[in-house]
Amino acid sequence: MIVYDLACDEGHRFEGWFGSSADYDDQRARGLLVCPSCGSGQVAKAPMAPAVPAKGNQRQEVLPLQTPQPMANTPMPPEMQKALAALAKAQAEALKNSTWVGDKFAEETRKMHYGERDEAPIHGQASLAEAKALIEEGVPVAPLPFPVAPPEKLN
Repeated sequence: MIVYDLACDEGHRFEGWFGSSADYDDQRARGLLVCPSCGSGQVAKAPMAPAVPAKGNQRQEVLPLQTPQPMANTPMPPEMQKALAALAKAQAEALKNSTWVGDKFAEETRKMHYGERDEAPIHGQASLAEAKALIEEGVPVAPLPFPVAPPEKLN
């Protein structure tokens, strides 16, 4: 399967999926490519960045339990700014009473869940696989909405 960025003569960009490059050529020659925005049949491949896979010998980094989602490159509405500020303040307040456990997060959370240690608010890092395993075990965890720097990396 090949994915091409396509553009019509009106400047609309969209994605097209084809079985092969010959399949794209065939559909274009038969006039089957049409812009979904304006219906123009004048469609061609648009410039696109190459897909460069990661090296196979690179170590996968352990990420914090949160993964921020990007927004479109537009100004943020004031209501959203206010909501994010309130959320950041609530997270900061909650973390005041929480202990950083670093990469021992999954281990420490399991201990609390199974009664091997007293329950207490903690935060730390877990890989995606660790987080999924915790959820599958029924261990209550949630990603933090905003990144948290480990205490040893703070000024």
